[in-house]
Amino acid sequence: MRMLITGGAGFVGSHLAERLLNLGHEVDVLDDLSTGRLENLSHLEANGRLRVTTGSVTDEGLLEPLLASAQVVFHLAAVVGVDLVLQSPVRTIETNVLGTTSVLRLASRHSIKVLLTSTSEVYGKGTRLPFSEDDDRLLGPTTRSRWCYSESKAVDEFLALAYRQEQGLPVVIARLFNTVGPRQTGRYGMVLPRFVSQAIAGEPLTVFGDGRQTRAFADVRDVVRALVRLSECAAAEGQVVNVGSGSEITINDLARLVIQVTGSNSSVQYVPYEQAHGDGFEETQRRVPDVARVKALIGWEASTPLQETISAVVEEMSRAQAGGARPSQGGMQAEHS
Repeated sequence: MRMLITGGAGFVGSHLAERLLNLGHEVDVLDDLSTGRLENLSHLEANGRLRVTTGSVTDEGLLEPLLASAQVVFHLAAVVGVDLVLQSPVRTIETNVLGTTSVLRLASRHSIKVLLTSTSEVYGKGTRLPFSEDDDRLLGPTTRSRWCYSESKAVDEFLALAYRQEQGLPVVIARLFNTVGPRQTGRYGMVLPRFVSQAIAGEPLTVFGDGRQTRAFADVRDVVRALVRLSECAAAEGQVVNVGSGSEITINDLARLVIQVTGSNSSVQYVPYEQAHGDGFEETQRRVPDVARVKALIGWEASTPLQETISAVVEEMSRAQAGGARPSQGGMQAEHS
């Protein structure tokens, strides 16, 4: 089968491309490289079943022929990362909403199945834990751009479900919780790669707030297995499904674990949210999914120990710093719009 991955040169997208190729599929990747990197795919460039096109998912003239030849579209293209969302709210809203609109409209035209990746951010500041797919949502005011990512992804979900209801489009919505692993960058506020980079350099690990906030981290290799299986599950069509680990850890404990795995002498430095993200920033203190639905649908659960994931990230970053990183973007060719 031929698969299309929008945002396929990104962190999750590149792992998904690798998984689909290993399963014998043909894979088209569309990515504007605003946050994705061709080097994420460079180890796959010898595979004749991979084709990479550089361009925006909002360019329907570019998107339509790629989509029309696919059996399934994995729509991952989106603005991600707290720092980037705060810096570029217009880009966040337009990319997320307009890009998804284009994908769904064209998928409906050509009767192509869509797996849409959403985010645990849609739960906002909800306090009923663990977060269940049908829970009410609690968000901050529109005057705080912190919440524009959450709202834009919620609109994506509403639109996907509307296409399902009105036009019978086969869509599955996967709400991803904190996903970590090799190829993730710390440039836009992602905590694990930032901690690992700091620990390897012997610098203080910067913890925002008091570090008692909790997250549930799932290995990206587990997550992409879930995405593939959800795309194959007819019972998942028209549903929203949490995909993440059910095991919580405080950010303080995460920092200590990174220091332990790296053998670093780094200390922990606490940075107020206001200093890191500006005045009025609101953080979610706990974020953990109810995973009953994904287990019932496909029998999946996150199984890779967090320490193993951290070790994989450390190995990749250490190799890169030693000069043994994968080839740069110039080492892989891409078709351009």
